[in-house]
Amino acid sequence: MRKRNALLCVLIVLLTIFASVGQKKSDQLKKNKQKIENEIRDTQNLLNQTRKNKQTSLEQASILRKQISNRESLITALNNEIFALEEEMELNEKLSKTLARKLTYMKDDYSRVVYNAYKNRRLNNKFIFILSSEDFSQMYRRTKYYTTFAKNVKRQVDLIAQTQREIEAKEIEIQNIKNEKTLLLSGEEQQLKHLEAEKKEKDKLTSSLKKKEKQLAEEIRKKQQEQKKLDKAIKEAIQKEIAAANAKNKGNEKASTSSGKKSSTNEIVMTPAEKELSTSFAGNKGRLPWPVTKCAKVKDFGTYAHPDVPSVQMQNNGIDLLTDAGATVRAVFQGTVASTLDYMGTKVVIIKHGEYMTVYQNLGSVSVKKGDKVSTKQAIGTVGKNSNSTYELHFEVWKNTEYLNPNSWLSK
Repeated sequence: MRKRNALLCVLIVLLTIFASVGQKKSDQLKKNKQKIENEIRDTQNLLNQTRKNKQTSLEQASILRKQISNRESLITALNNEIFALEEEMELNEKLSKTLARKLTYMKDDYSRVVYNAYKNRRLNNKFIFILSSEDFSQMYRRTKYYTTFAKNVKRQVDLIAQTQREIEAKEIEIQNIKNEKTLLLSGEEQQLKHLEAEKKEKDKLTSSLKKKEKQLAEEIRKKQQEQKKLDKAIKEAIQKEIAAANAKNKGNEKASTSSGKKSSTNEIVMTPAEKELSTSFAGNKGRLPWPVTKCAKVKDFGTYAHPDVPSVQMQNNGIDLLTDAGATVRAVFQGTVASTLDYMGTKVVIIKHGEYMTVYQNLGSVSVKKGDKVSTKQAIGTVGKNSNSTYELHFEVWKNTEYLNPNSWLSK
């Protein structure tokens, strides 16, 4: 009997541990789902803005692609959460059944104790049994026996009541999981409807864009030509900063290039403090905060065919983030403002982080100046308006005079 109860207790402990692990997994899935839902909400706001402007069809198509991807991620997250809830519910049901078996055994044991006590009530009259002791020592032992017996009976009654409460709590928990699963299934059904509607809207928009592909291609090429001029001005500003830093550090024995070679206009000579900052920046690769808190990436890094106008080859040295009007632009890491430009109607801020630099382009206003020390997430200005009346930030990451992919540096 004791061996059987011990095995049941071990099984209950194991099931409780598994259920606890499952709960932690479920909590993490909920957090991930919440992040995706927040992103969908923010992207939806941007999408609503572009729908109001007939001239922003390309941006609208980009945001729709992003929203469709978000929606698919959310559906996957909902499925994962439903699966986790099913596992959690299965464990709780097993635990509830095991507790029920334990309760049955405890009640059987208690029934036998009560029956035997009733059956032998005349033989086991407490007072007669104690008073008939041969000596004081025997009387003490008999008294102790009845006290211990009474405590054990009371403990058994308490355990039965506690187990009953645990079973009731598990039944409530199982019902709550069932209700939560029903809500998730309903939510998944709604997301599938939204996804279908967005795909239809995307197909319709793509068809519309194809009809004016030549016009759009010409507009994109013109913008790229303007961007190349600005890229050249930014590169010249960076080379100028490198040359100035190298001239300042010339003759400083503690200053050195990252490769240990002789310095040039393409590689900065760093002081020990700058080298430490550069190492810290590199150590945060993949964890840097985004330059704007709410955005949708509408143009990616690298060379690729335009997703909506395939006849145009895109060349992008950074990423383009569509955001809200007047959105605050933040420094992604501590450093020093190397340069501020006001070129071709757009403002640019370049921040130096040792041998690394970050570029923030298309600012409407700038709140820092050359030489200012900035901290991580410090506001440096606001996003400016584009010619198509949208608010878009262009962001780049450099190592000396080499472009780096910002996607590898920003947090996921």
